Amino acid sequence: MTISMYQASAPRITNALNNLSHLLEKAQAFVDAKKLDESALTRFRLYPDMLNMTRQVQIACDTAKGVMARLAGVEIPVDVDNEETIAALRARIAKTVAFIQTFKPEQIDGTEDKDIVTRRGEKETHYKGMQFLLGHALPNVYFHCTTTFCILRHNGVEIGKRDYLGNP
Repeated sequence: MTISMYQASAPRITNALNNLSHLLEKAQAFVDAKKLDESALTRFRLYPDMLNMTRQVQIACDTAKGVMARLAGVEIPVDVDNEETIAALRARIAKTVAFIQTFKPEQIDGTEDKDIVTRRGEKETHYKGMQFLLGHALPNVYFHCTTTFCILRHNGVEIGKRDYLGNP
């Protein structure tokens, strides 16, 4: 049995983002129960040179949208990056999941060797579809989800491995 590009992308990314939203739901309950300023979480960074929690969630969403759009050959939706609350971050995740769910397997399957080019400033990076999905995009989504988990856990939100993994 083989796994298709669609099976390796849309369901896995959707699962990771839904689990991320669940973590944020628990964070909101924590903030409400402790009567905290939620910006203590949304602005928190694990180390001074790392991005804060809000940016971690935004990048996870941007990476998810980007890989699906690039593989399918459609325009990548652009968000304003103006979320300041946990609720707004959860709404961004929901919007991203809804975008991913618009793709059909036939739009993604067969893109293993598709040329993908990403740009960051002046730098271009060239990939093939499978290399981009498995070697860049999925690890990037998981990295930013994991970093969000670590920020929340570090700040006392009662979450664990089961919350991170969800129901794969």
